[in-house]
Amino acid sequence: MSNRIAHAGLAAKGRSAQEAAALISDGMTVGMSGFTGSGYPKAVPLALAERITAAHAAGEHFQVRIWTGASTGPELDGALAQADGIEFRLPYNSDPIARERINSGHMQYFDMHLSQVAPMAWQGFLGDLDIAVIEVTGITAEGELIPSASVGNNKTWTDRAKSVILEVNRWQNPALEGMHDIYYGTALPPHRQPIPLLYADQRIGQSTFRCDPDKVIAVVETDAPDRNAPFTPPDNKARAIAGHLLDFLGHEVKAGRLPPSLLPLQSGVGNIANAVLTGLIDAPFENMVAFTEVIQDGMLDLLDAGKLRMASATAFSLSPEAAARMNADMWRYREKMILRPQEISNHPELVRRLGCIAMNGLIEADIYGNVNSTHLMGSRIQNGIGGSGDFARNAFLSVFMTPSTAREGKISAIVPHCSHVDHINQDVQVIVTEQGLADLRGLAPRQRAELIIGKCAHPDFRPALRDYFRRALAGSYGLQSPMLPGEALAWHQRYIDTGTMRG
Repeated sequence: MSNRIAHAGLAAKGRSAQEAAALISDGMTVGMSGFTGSGYPKAVPLALAERITAAHAAGEHFQVRIWTGASTGPELDGALAQADGIEFRLPYNSDPIARERINSGHMQYFDMHLSQVAPMAWQGFLGDLDIAVIEVTGITAEGELIPSASVGNNKTWTDRAKSVILEVNRWQNPALEGMHDIYYGTALPPHRQPIPLLYADQRIGQSTFRCDPDKVIAVVETDAPDRNAPFTPPDNKARAIAGHLLDFLGHEVKAGRLPPSLLPLQSGVGNIANAVLTGLIDAPFENMVAFTEVIQDGMLDLLDAGKLRMASATAFSLSPEAAARMNADMWRYREKMILRPQEISNHPELVRRLGCIAMNGLIEADIYGNVNSTHLMGSRIQNGIGGSGDFARNAFLSVFMTPSTAREGKISAIVPHCSHVDHINQDVQVIVTEQGLADLRGLAPRQRAELIIGKCAHPDFRPALRDYFRRALAGSYGLQSPMLPGEALAWHQRYIDTGTMRG
């Protein structure tokens, strides 16, 4: 075994990926590490997928229940879904193969707020956790586990699982050691205590996971990279959205509602969110901090520019170029980053108390400010809700961003009524498109409708939206949030039938 495994007893448990996968049986619930393509096990899931495929070819039933931190990589979600090996999955998915199996009814999927996963696992509602498969960077002489590029729910999985399989990945930079802050002070009611985190850049835990060596049934050495998806360079729409939002933040500072350094930043994953972060480099805000789920390219740029003092998250979500840049200078970056369990990084009470500025994307928003971030046509899931709900409901400022149209202008992202609602209008304070920004704070629904149509909708769709709103005012049962029930999905159906929603 390599020098990454300093504990003699655990070094003696070295196994191949195939031998480790053989310890997982049909019907088991398996907790896997991984969050947005970082720090997930690569070898054991692939070996398990091969084993499941062989079992199916022999006419045997073989499926498992998978719990993770969030999305993972193709070696895990993709391979197991392709093998028809996942009976049930939580809490977040973005893998295209798994998505198709979910939408075709072949995989049960439980979408939930990321902050709630660990508490629910401890409460027992989800059932027993048979095995945890966790990627780590190394194992200390005392048997403690040095976390990898994500923390996610790994603390909970290693605590709750009956058995643990470790993947020690030599590809992960050993300088990750010391970056993590693993807090072991959480408990269930009536013994729950306040989490003593007062500032986003504060550490309250230890840098390693504790795990009983007797629970570890296999240690697998790997040398495989994380899946790092590239970001698309900001286009004109992304730059316009960033410009509107940065102007708004500057206005809030001048009005005295935000400090000159802003408040802790939370940013969802994606090209537009990354464009906003990049735009902050040239903005007049200094000494910023982030309290978020993932550290992506824009935050790395802000750290390099000296604009961001500290980034706190639960995982990385970097392009290949940014990952290489970080790995080449990890000793410096680890002093400016903290990776925490997602039950801390997404904790609603901490988000509320720290006063985060939450910036997230969406699929569609309606004229009253409700947001759909997960489903197409109300029933086809595109991805999970992730942590956007943890932050949006509890943020000091809740912002949702999107281009005003999709599919080359054929679809309006602003609709009369969302086909599915993840974030109710009470949790949505600001909507931004390349057309403009609507500050919805303190506005009644009919006022919101006028503002969203005028500021955020694409000009091609404003006449149809205004026509709907006018007819709803005349024919709605009530006038608090005027609605024509028969047209709630007809707006979407017109686009499906004709490829356009104009007219």
